[in-house]
Amino acid sequence: MKKLYSNKLVILSLILPGLLLFIFAILAPICLSVYYGFTDYTGMGNFNMIGWENYKNLLHDEVFMVSLRNSLLLAIGFICIQHPIAMIVAAVLDKLGGKAESFFRCVYFIPNVISIAVIAKLWSFIYNPSFGLLNNIIKAFGGSGNINWLDEDKAIWSVLLVLIWHGFGWGMLIYYTGIKNIDPVLYEAAAIDGASQRQAFIHVTLPLMKPVIQVNVTMAVISALKQMETVYLLTQGGPGNSTQFAANYLYQQGFTAYKYGYGNAIGVIFIIICLITTVALNKVFEDRDEVKLRKLEQKNRKKVRRVA
Repeated sequence: MKKLYSNKLVILSLILPGLLLFIFAILAPICLSVYYGFTDYTGMGNFNMIGWENYKNLLHDEVFMVSLRNSLLLAIGFICIQHPIAMIVAAVLDKLGGKAESFFRCVYFIPNVISIAVIAKLWSFIYNPSFGLLNNIIKAFGGSGNINWLDEDKAIWSVLLVLIWHGFGWGMLIYYTGIKNIDPVLYEAAAIDGASQRQAFIHVTLPLMKPVIQVNVTMAVISALKQMETVYLLTQGGPGNSTQFAANYLYQQGFTAYKYGYGNAIGVIFIIICLITTVALNKVFEDRDEVKLRKLEQKNRKKVRRVA
């Protein structure tokens, strides 16, 4: 078996399918996006190379800047609102046990199972100024109940609420899985030392959940940048581009306004932002002790080489 797996042809045959899939499904489309980003292609007919013109126009595109601002607000909402609540709920579920744990785990994940089209339609009814559930609740408590939740001033906050609510299940499930993988012996040791549940969560759960938090936060930022379907179905980026997001604006420019080259330029900027964000978050969550250990190992290797 060892001889078989050391054969270069066998190794190539094993990695070739995945390599081809990566080239044709990921790398080739990215390269084509970069190429079309330097053109005035409309999606049909001939096109001309226009150099950096699309990228220069992006710098002065107010709607694009609004879309980036909204994506940033959503990322902050995910990290500062959705994820802390998701982690606390996951920790509480872990302590529940039995049928209650299974029941609430399914309940919290239900929004992620429902179709995005159904979610958008459901919330459009909830936000309806005439007969919406939200206004009816306000009326029941003596309020006016004639609020238009999707007007230009309040639409972005209404959309952010929907997106944070809709993505809650995934975040909670990932944190729940991470907590389940923590050795219960550590909690028992903390209890013997006199730690309360709050102290155990801060000093045991959070440090051990660092890799899970890193993955979840990275996914949240990228998800905030690529939000499109829910926004498109709920508001289509309106009113007045107040709920415009980067991915939704890319779609509108590429397939509605027939500015395919311009849309690809937005896509390239989107990829760059995702890469920078991923690298930055990896640096933020990098284990300082591990970095010091690596540097020490490198120094020792250099000393060994000099002696040799």
